[in-house]
Amino acid sequence: MNSQSSIKNEPRIAVFASGNGTNFEALINADLPAKICVLVCDHADVPVLQRAKKHQVPVILSLPKKGVSKAIREQKLLQDLAPYHVTDLVLAGYMRIVGPTLLNAFPRRIVNIHPALLPSFPGRHGIEDAYQAGVKVTGVTIHYVDGGVDTGEVIAQEAVYRSEEDTLATLEAKIHQVEHRLYPKTVRQLIKKGVL
Repeated sequence: MNSQSSIKNEPRIAVFASGNGTNFEALINADLPAKICVLVCDHADVPVLQRAKKHQVPVILSLPKKGVSKAIREQKLLQDLAPYHVTDLVLAGYMRIVGPTLLNAFPRRIVNIHPALLPSFPGRHGIEDAYQAGVKVTGVTIHYVDGGVDTGEVIAQEAVYRSEEDTLATLEAKIHQVEHRLYPKTVRQLIKKGVL
């Protein structure tokens, strides 16, 4: 098999992240049978950018601008992604709703991780909302992305049990531990099945 055809067969992933980037790091360190070829970030000064630099992953900054619609921003993003020949988008703490432009360009090829057992506690504050609600069991969900907020088809879930002693911080740490194991494992399975 020549190198050109192996490039075509290997999934080429763009990771989207907005903040710390611990799930980005977990995916990088998992040695997936895919190439993480670019990081897309919507903030100019967040820790995930340093993680990308450390691992020599190129970065596309897709910063929201006043007066620029989501459709125009995503169209520009598609142009910026084109040189990387990306086949799949993996959202890892990306705090924006993906619009129709990206959804249509990558049908059923966008996955996301959420720090709660969907459909419970969707949205930006999944861990905090579950904690405030006093639930004894929360967890982590990996799902396909659709046009809603955390409404896409569930791919994998794992429960996290809350003890009497858990604070919001300790519960968050437990959830992140599961995320960092479950996300690479699930992405690997999707690649093996040929879904990604």
